[in-house]
Amino acid sequence: MLTAHRKQLLLERLRRDGRIVAKDLSVELELSEDTIRRDLRELAADGLLQRVHGGALPASPTVADLAARRGMATDEKRRLGMKASTLVSGGQRIFIDGGTTNLELVRNLPLDIALTVITHSPTIAAALEPHRAIEVILIGGRLFRHSMVATGAAAIEAIRRIQVDLCFIGLTGLHPREGGTTGDFEEAAVKRAVMARSAETVTLLTSEKIGAVSAYAVCGGEALASVIVSREANPEGFSSSPFEVIRA
Repeated sequence: MLTAHRKQLLLERLRRDGRIVAKDLSVELELSEDTIRRDLRELAADGLLQRVHGGALPASPTVADLAARRGMATDEKRRLGMKASTLVSGGQRIFIDGGTTNLELVRNLPLDIALTVITHSPTIAAALEPHRAIEVILIGGRLFRHSMVATGAAAIEAIRRIQVDLCFIGLTGLHPREGGTTGDFEEAAVKRAVMARSAETVTLLTSEKIGAVSAYAVCGGEALASVIVSREANPEGFSSSPFEVIRA
């Protein structure tokens, strides 16, 4: 079997089954595990899957650059943001992570709502400018341009000194076994620090993030209070998860 045909078969199996077990597939195709692993390495380098111990899982396409992500699933993001805004109440102290989906949450907040928003995203902070009754606290640090958020030791130190009622955390993937993940090591650390200082954590997931995996772990499903997904999404495998699934 030609290399190109093998790789195409691997991707088709990944789409069909949601995972690849290298040992099982090597027996089925009568190929060595080394051959399968080499193909998986090359496909992972192209961003087409995420390698895990023993095989591979779907990779999240939302690790693309910010300009590309702005054009992804725009209508779905608007609906997720609108639903998420209904979870926010006046007088709360909330944290809003960066990202294009959380930006839709900000755009759907009532202009007269009075609360405190803490964020490490200059983009989120700027979008709150028309909300004159919202106090905005901007966390500083090293700017991670891919997501336009502050990361690093300074950001984590500041986050450790806050306490919030609710945080809206961004993930690039949520998988039934691997949990919530993201594509950058330092950004994952910041997200964990925020969640540790929040009474409840909510994430907004566009369809392509469901069942997808990125390189760095953020949390297990038990750390999430609610997951907001579109009404068309099929969060297969999450039926027994501890979080509430909210449809938008």
